[in-house]
Amino acid sequence: MPDPSPQQHVDGRVQAYYGGEFDESDRLVGRSGQGVLEFERTQQLVTARVSPGSRILDIGGAAGVHAAALAGRGHRVLLIDPVPRHVATARAIGTFAVARGDARALPVADHDFDAALLLGPLYHLVERDDRQRAWREAIRAVRPGGWVFGAGVSRLSALAWVTVIEPSIARAATGRRTPRSPMPERWRRMVEDGTGELGPSGFPGGHFHLSDDLEQEAVEAGLTEVQVLGLEGPGAQALDISRSHDPELLDAARRLAAAYESQPGLRDLSPHLLAFGRTPAG
Repeated sequence: MPDPSPQQHVDGRVQAYYGGEFDESDRLVGRSGQGVLEFERTQQLVTARVSPGSRILDIGGAAGVHAAALAGRGHRVLLIDPVPRHVATARAIGTFAVARGDARALPVADHDFDAALLLGPLYHLVERDDRQRAWREAIRAVRPGGWVFGAGVSRLSALAWVTVIEPSIARAATGRRTPRSPMPERWRRMVEDGTGELGPSGFPGGHFHLSDDLEQEAVEAGLTEVQVLGLEGPGAQALDISRSHDPELLDAARRLAAAYESQPGLRDLSPHLLAFGRTPAG
């Protein structure tokens, strides 16, 4: 049997990781202030642009944290996700529709929604062509002039975490070096073009974005009026390290996030980036 392609490997890891190894809902609302900040900021940016009572397609919506919040605001939401565990958990909420599916081939009609969210699929797709398919499928599903939102994991923030921050925490705690180099050779492609490490465990990151290349992808797919903002800001990783929900620290992080969300370079210090734009009119 031939070896799986890089994307087949990531697809398999997505099923294993989200199917039993990791709780995405807890990351957004329980684990630390970083997830809370990501959730809050995403909701604010979406609801500021999408009219009340809109029909929203939540692509790769996991167990429904964002879908439930949007449904609670009166939006009509369809969540689509490829992981059976996510689909079952989301269905149990009962306030929005749920279907199993893939971002690259959506089981929906053309122009049936007012907005679409791609808050997870883009960083699990290794090849640019696949990411373009996901963008274009979301655009196809949304009416002319509607909104599409797509999230990326910041390459700069992710590399800072795995090469310096995480090893520094380990050395401070134990006084010992980690068993690997802080900058293994296998991460060279991640530095150069954003390709994730295709290992047998851990986060199944197919691609890590810079804000400029996330913007280029959205424009190339056909969106207009495109913006890319940093979601959590430069203070967010400290919240995740400490697992803190301290309200004063969260407020400080919010202020930093808002101040630097659109600054070139500085927006890449956010763990997550959000691109959004309008679908072509007519």
